[in-house]
Amino acid sequence: MNEEKQPSYYAIIPSEVRYCEELKYPERLMYGEITALAGKEGYCFAKNKYFAELYHVIPGTISRWISHLESLGFVKVIILKDEKNQIIERRIYINDSHRDFIPDTYKQNKQYPYEQNSLYPISKIAKYNNINIRIDRFFNFIIKKEMQNPENMTVIQTREFIALIEKLEFNYTEELIKIFTKENIEKLKMIIYALKELYTSNKRQLIYRVNREELISIYENCKIKQIQYEGTTKEIDNFFEYYYISLIKKLEKSY
Repeated sequence: MNEEKQPSYYAIIPSEVRYCEELKYPERLMYGEITALAGKEGYCFAKNKYFAELYHVIPGTISRWISHLESLGFVKVIILKDEKNQIIERRIYINDSHRDFIPDTYKQNKQYPYEQNSLYPISKIAKYNNINIRIDRFFNFIIKKEMQNPENMTVIQTREFIALIEKLEFNYTEELIKIFTKENIEKLKMIIYALKELYTSNKRQLIYRVNREELISIYENCKIKQIQYEGTTKEIDNFFEYYYISLIKKLEKSY
């Protein structure tokens, strides 16, 4: 089954959305579907085609519904682009200002990576700090073999992912990590989390084309660019996002 079609068992539609007279009934229902699809990563990456097939409308209608939900402040849409301004992925987040309506069991692992209740421009510091926390937690899970996966992956997904890490020879022990330099630990953290993001995204097929040398090479090139761009208009505010997008771009070129 397609990853987009594996939503959470529950859809959450708070009263503020259910009784909003400005929303059409299908828009209210789609909001619930977005909360269900966001159950894994904290955001929904489903394309308009998925929703169009689900609700038997054209993709253009879905685009208008999402724009309407965003204009009313119920969701936030983030578009990831590469250096050529080409769209890599669309992410739909539940707006922070409405999260008090959502039960704690749903909120777990759904950290919105931007400043709470903020409007554009997005708080880059909040986004950067949040992703670093998630990277650290996932790294500790992989290395220390903690009981619960902080990224809410299934048992099967976790096993498959760990097997992938072993295949790429990134399965270092906790004892070995202790002799690593701070820079190498940071590199390992970023690479492992980028692989996790790729594995759980709608671009999962790309992961089967990646190799260890390429992962390291792309990371080191991105680090060089980060230094070169520092203090300029191209300054890299979120290194992980820059690395992840660079990785996707390189893998897609290899097709």
